[in-house]
Amino acid sequence: METRDALRSRRNVRHYTDQPIPAADLDQILEAGRRTPSARNAQWWDLVVVTDRGRLQELSQVWRGAWHIAGAAAAIAIVVPQPADERQRDVINYDLGQLTMAMMITAADLGVGTGHASVADQDLARQILGYPSDRRCAWILGLGYPADRPLAPIRQLNRRPFDEVVHRERW
Repeated sequence: METRDALRSRRNVRHYTDQPIPAADLDQILEAGRRTPSARNAQWWDLVVVTDRGRLQELSQVWRGAWHIAGAAAAIAIVVPQPADERQRDVINYDLGQLTMAMMITAADLGVGTGHASVADQDLARQILGYPSDRRCAWILGLGYPADRPLAPIRQLNRRPFDEVVHRERW
């Protein structure tokens, strides 16, 4: 798939088939995350990949909106340091947006759907994943092949019109 098609095909997927993701494809998605730029090249994140069905079930309990993780073929937990101050929090959050999108676009390019989830229960997530107490799990990214329909460029985009969103030179 071309990059433009991957961007146009990516959508939140929360219902997956039982098909496992090949290890090489999963590594390609993780490599996209590893290569993501970050402020001052801080590379804040550690990525914990989970494919064990029991562990995926447990992870689905860290937030009520994480239910889809239980049915995913894999999940990537994104673990970052506790921010020292508001500025660092904002920088980390910006960088996490880049990281997440890089992995989502790479997944879409491979035909793999993604759906993100917050983590409300850090203690439970820490117990399941084993990350240190000076870190937090910022997001969990569920991955799997879409159960409803394959990824393809979305023709009827549910977005504000281009000319309403884009302003040239001034608002």
